[in-house]
Amino acid sequence: MATLLDPIIGLRIDGRRPNELRKIQCEVGVFAQADGSAIVSQGNTKVVATVYGPHENRGGRSKSLHDKAVINCQYSVATFSGTERKNKPHGDWKTVEMTSHLKQTFEAVILTEKFPKSQIDIYVEVLQSDGSNYCACVNAATLAIIDAGIPIKDYVCACSVSLIRDTPLIDINHLEESSGSPHFTLALLPNYDQIVLLESASRMHVDYLDKMMESAMVGCKDIYAVLNKYIKSRVGTISKNFSNLI
Repeated sequence: MATLLDPIIGLRIDGRRPNELRKIQCEVGVFAQADGSAIVSQGNTKVVATVYGPHENRGGRSKSLHDKAVINCQYSVATFSGTERKNKPHGDWKTVEMTSHLKQTFEAVILTEKFPKSQIDIYVEVLQSDGSNYCACVNAATLAIIDAGIPIKDYVCACSVSLIRDTPLIDINHLEESSGSPHFTLALLPNYDQIVLLESASRMHVDYLDKMMESAMVGCKDIYAVLNKYIKSRVGTISKNFSNLI
């Protein structure tokens, strides 16, 4: 643990400051066959998200809701995503847990009441795994939903935080995640300061909770700034190209 945060210069093992995000790269519209799609890289973690819908509920009337859309989510990890190539069975407890978290997160942000008796499918896959997988999935899915033109209350951005040497570290990588230090993941609607998911992966003392949450929320807002800048830039490019055609 001592090597994860230099006590003298205050830098992490990958050279970042405690409150510094990894480099974020994103692209939307990567799959023409999907209604919305996006790829997001946070450091060495890389995730692809695709969105289909709203469309007719494939489960039939028994599984449709008369007043809102059903959100169907699926989380998966590519067998080549980590350093070891292991078969990750579809439906193992981690996949089920992540799928449930994604469903909970996006049910809180998508305006499902605008699409009664319909279904929206959100698929995310981790292509490269180097920590904060769920956060990258949420951020990628948010962009894919925007690309699909599905109305949402706000961006939903997720950031992880750990505590090493009494210092909160945001957007943790695999080494920091597996160090045994307390850490959790927070998903936030940044324009409302509304938390839609808080998931702790380890036990921690309550005295550390406030400063860790504050750091995670700042991290979510920093991620929002990056995603929003990209979307505005893309909209500007599309508008300019459309104007040239006219």
